[in-house]
Amino acid sequence: MSISYDLTPPAGGSCPRIGLLGTGPWAHRTHAPALAAHQGSEFAGVWGRRPEAAAELAEQYGVKVYEDPDALFADCDVAAFALPPDVQAPLAVRAAAAGCHLLLDKPVATTVGQARAVVDAADAAGVASVVFLTLRFAEPAAGWVAEQAARSGWFTAAAHWLGAVHGPDGPPSAYAGSPWRKAKGGLWDVGPHALSVLIPVLGDVTAVTAARGPSDVVQLALRHTSGAASTATLSLAAPRAAAGVGLELRGAEGVFALPDWGDVPGAYGRAVDALLESARTGVPDPRDAAFGARLTEILAEAEARLEGGAA
Repeated sequence: MSISYDLTPPAGGSCPRIGLLGTGPWAHRTHAPALAAHQGSEFAGVWGRRPEAAAELAEQYGVKVYEDPDALFADCDVAAFALPPDVQAPLAVRAAAAGCHLLLDKPVATTVGQARAVVDAADAAGVASVVFLTLRFAEPAAGWVAEQAARSGWFTAAAHWLGAVHGPDGPPSAYAGSPWRKAKGGLWDVGPHALSVLIPVLGDVTAVTAARGPSDVVQLALRHTSGAASTATLSLAAPRAAAGVGLELRGAEGVFALPDWGDVPGAYGRAVDALLESARTGVPDPRDAAFGARLTEILAEAEARLEGGAA
């Protein structure tokens, strides 16, 4: 579906206004500083489920605090989400209905129905959407993905994202208090990152198997439309000495390893750029809500196989 919504400010006019929903560590460390630094938009305000936390974050950046999310939607051109996925999804539906473009976090939702509802709402309202998938915006990782997607002859790939959020040693993580991460584990929190790289390079997933390892470890075995096979090992509970992220592709042109990346707030700024560009041109971004919903479908299938004892 083509979208069109002119966010180009007139000469001397105001920039697109972006409202942030969420006040947790991710909002403090990434969303808010990136929105405040972004040159092509205005950080307009904050809403949170904890009013005192929203007021604190809004005061830090000198923006308006909203007591009601619908008031934020009415005032803003873009709604940026830093919320648990199953809180994000219904609010994103309301934001789209109010005419806001959607800057979503991953996963879009943890049920297929909720994820599809976001896509349907964005389509019905004709608004743009982008899901902030770190590896698809952080450099040099994002450029590397684009380079590999232009190659052919892939044979296999292996990814791992082993976080220590709930690890057995070391100081507590800032994200350890997140109930949804504790409940859903690495499959849902870091699984989208791995899939966001494997799919554009190897093609959509055509078959999924899944097995449990120690703690919250989940191992995925995937087949892709290109014919290639891939694996992904995912966890939030690795020992600190074992934690890390990596992805290796093997094919007719050789072996290629994902480079290191940094500057996550900068990556978020590029996600804002991508959303505004999609809104201006009417061309859907490849990392839009529909792509996010596809990731939810794959992860939900993997979860169902785990629950059913399939390996």
